[in-house]
Amino acid sequence: MYCDFFDPMQHYLFTIKLSKTMKTNYFKSVMLIVSVLAITTTLKAQQAGKKTAYNDRHSNFNVVDDNTPGHVKETIHTNWKDKNYEMTFVNNKMTELYVEGEKIPAAKWGEYSAVIARIKEQVRRDRIQAKKDQEQAGRDQLQAKRDQEQAMRDQLQAKRDQEQAGKDQAQAEKDQLQAKRDQEQAGRDQEQAKRDQEQAERDQVQAKRDQEQAEEDQRLIKSMISDLVTDHIIPNEKALQQLTINGDEMTVNGKKQPAEVSKKYREKYARFADGEFSYENDGNGRGIRIHHEN
Repeated sequence: MYCDFFDPMQHYLFTIKLSKTMKTNYFKSVMLIVSVLAITTTLKAQQAGKKTAYNDRHSNFNVVDDNTPGHVKETIHTNWKDKNYEMTFVNNKMTELYVEGEKIPAAKWGEYSAVIARIKEQVRRDRIQAKKDQEQAGRDQLQAKRDQEQAMRDQLQAKRDQEQAGKDQAQAEKDQLQAKRDQEQAGRDQEQAKRDQEQAERDQVQAKRDQEQAEEDQRLIKSMISDLVTDHIIPNEKALQQLTINGDEMTVNGKKQPAEVSKKYREKYARFADGEFSYENDGNGRGIRIHHEN
C-alpha cells in the first residue's frame, strides 16, 4: 500500500510504502494528523450532501491500495487552483468524484476530464521525482558511510598525535587536567540532558491532554450551534455571527438571551459557562476564545 502526501504549495509528492502489518498503525497516524488539522482550522458549517470527514483546503494526498491481487484502489485528494478535488479509481477506472466536497454524478464527469488528467499527470511526475529523491538519498547514505570511514581514520591519526603529545610530560599533565575537566562537564551535560528528556516527556503528555481537550471543545461547540438552530434562536449555522456565554448570561449575535434559555445552555455546556466563552464570525474567519478562571 502506498500513501503519498503532496506539498500544498507545489503539489510535491512524498511516497511511503506500507506493508499489511503496518496499515493499522499508519491509519492511526493519518487520523491523528487529520484531527490536529481539524483543531487548528476554524469550525466550518457543512452543507447537506457534502463530505465532512476531511475539510482542510490545502491538504493533498494520494493513497494506493494494491494489497489485493487484481484489485488496485487509488484515492487522490488535492487542492488544484484553489478548488478541492477528490477522486477514487479502481483498476485505473474512476468510480467516484468530489469537487469542493460535493459528489459529482458520473454523467457530469466529462466536464472535469481535463483537470482530472492534469492532476493525474502531476501525481505521476511527483512519483518520478520521489523516486529520484530516494535514489539521491541512497547516494547520500553511501557518502555518509565514506565520511564515517574517514572520521575513523582521522580518529586513528588523532590517537597517534595524542601519543606524540604524551612525550612532552608537562603538556601531558596539562592535557590530563583538561581531560578531567571535560569529563566533569560531560557528566553535567549528561545530567542536564536527562532532565531535558524528562521535561520533554512531561510536555508530550500535556500536549496529548491539550489535544484531547481541544477535540472535545470542538465537539461541544458544534453541538451548541446545532442546539441554537433546533431551538430557533438562529435560522441556520451560517447565521451565527457572535456568541458569548459565562456564569451569568448568554448573548447570541449581540442579543441577550432570556434567563430560561441562558440557564439551559449554561447547565448543558457548563465547561464554557465556567469562565468566559466567545465565538465570532466576521465573514472572513471565525474566532473562538475559551477562558477558565483558576
